[in-house]
Amino acid sequence: MTTSATTDITAGKGPPGFLLRDFTASIVVFLVAMPLCMGIAIASGVPPEKGLVTGIIGGIVVGLLAGSPLQVSGPAAGLAVIVFEFVRDNGLSALGPVLLLAGAIQFVAGVAKLGGVFRAISPAVVHGMLAGIGALIVVGQFHILFDGKPLSSGLENLAAMPARVLGLSSDIRSTEMALMLGLLTIATMIGWEKLRPAKLALVPGALLGVVAATVAASVLSLDVARIVVPESIAAAFALPSGGFFAPLGNPALIASALAIAFIASAETLLSAAAVDRMHDGVRTDYNKELRAQGVGNLLCGVFGALPMTGVIVRSSANVQAGAATRLSAILHGAWILGFVALLPWLLREVPMAALGGVLVVTGWKLVSLKHVRHLFKVHGPLPALIWAATFVLVVATDLLTGVLVGLALSLVELLPHARNLRLHVGEKETADTTRVELKGAATFLGLARLISVLERIHRDKEVHLDLHGLRVMDHTTAETLGEWLNRHRQRGNSVHVTGPDPILRPLAHA
Repeated sequence: MTTSATTDITAGKGPPGFLLRDFTASIVVFLVAMPLCMGIAIASGVPPEKGLVTGIIGGIVVGLLAGSPLQVSGPAAGLAVIVFEFVRDNGLSALGPVLLLAGAIQFVAGVAKLGGVFRAISPAVVHGMLAGIGALIVVGQFHILFDGKPLSSGLENLAAMPARVLGLSSDIRSTEMALMLGLLTIATMIGWEKLRPAKLALVPGALLGVVAATVAASVLSLDVARIVVPESIAAAFALPSGGFFAPLGNPALIASALAIAFIASAETLLSAAAVDRMHDGVRTDYNKELRAQGVGNLLCGVFGALPMTGVIVRSSANVQAGAATRLSAILHGAWILGFVALLPWLLREVPMAALGGVLVVTGWKLVSLKHVRHLFKVHGPLPALIWAATFVLVVATDLLTGVLVGLALSLVELLPHARNLRLHVGEKETADTTRVELKGAATFLGLARLISVLERIHRDKEVHLDLHGLRVMDHTTAETLGEWLNRHRQRGNSVHVTGPDPILRPLAHA
């Protein structure tokens, strides 16, 4: 039995006046980025100016070089846990050379055109990793709400949470005051998200939460911990001194560089794919984006800042604010630089608990159960099991272990078809139609080649995707094809898909 689907939508075209649109979008992204840059730095166990330096480089440098013009780069919550553990075990001085090496690895991977390889990572592994990171951020930043410090592991942080709550007193001391400021930040963010008027939809809740807590702490003269910012931002851009590369003599640190490069690249390219679904402009050049991220992380290593990735929160704000070109991302980095250089005293008024509140909300959003429910409903129990195993191991052991086990479990999906995993991709063009025929096994092993063919298809042609020759399609390929179909339909392209019911069923949820 075969079924088919055809969708026709008229594609929209962007309005003129991109300079004004980019200018206003850059202000919105700047307001979103400021509290996140500082909050992620604190969650990573480094001074807040390190996150600001990464935001500046991610805007001005990576924005100029990026292969995804509307993606915004900066410090990401997805790397906060691995950086925290690294700094705890090896010291802040070792982060610079390791990050420089990670950036070099990313750049070489981009030159070698390995961008497509990262896109073949199982969505179950990626979302399980992000959910685990979100859980670790929440239990770690919970202690910041009490003006305390996170402990050395996620399980220790979790075990210490009851003692924090039971230690509260009816006397209003600094701990109780900090908690009230953190809760004020969280309540403001959640309340704004639910009640904000449509005309103010682009005003970021994180900024309002931090402003509310800062004003309350200042007006009431509360004795709570505040962030520490250097007198001059130039101090945060200090060049490395002698012996900078000495830590790379330790093989364990080279493994850390590989882990940072891998995770940063995967998060960046998945974010870029998500950004492409939000607009109908220039598509991402994944290898160029990988090279740009490599240059950015290399510079962050030179200045001892945080690692960067392309980040979906800032990128989606950029697209929703009407950005048309890379100028918006570049300008947002310039605004961060100008603010930190001219108004550092204002940043010193921000309570630490306010940034802890921002990160609690951010981390909670990463723990999204809708992804695992979707995987179970559409693709069955194995992808859901991969998600769960990755999540549990990231929380209980460490991020790298969770990801590696998740990737290993992804191979289980291939075992029934191990004798023949070949995928044949046939492409035939006529004057007004492109026919793509798939035969064999559509798994993540052949996904990079399949993506390459699909992204060459002209927008103005009708597409016929013939899947009759497929014996199997894994969940990674099904998710990728579903995203591609959505993107084409949103552009207004006519897409005709035919194939057997078991193959088409997962695509029906696209």
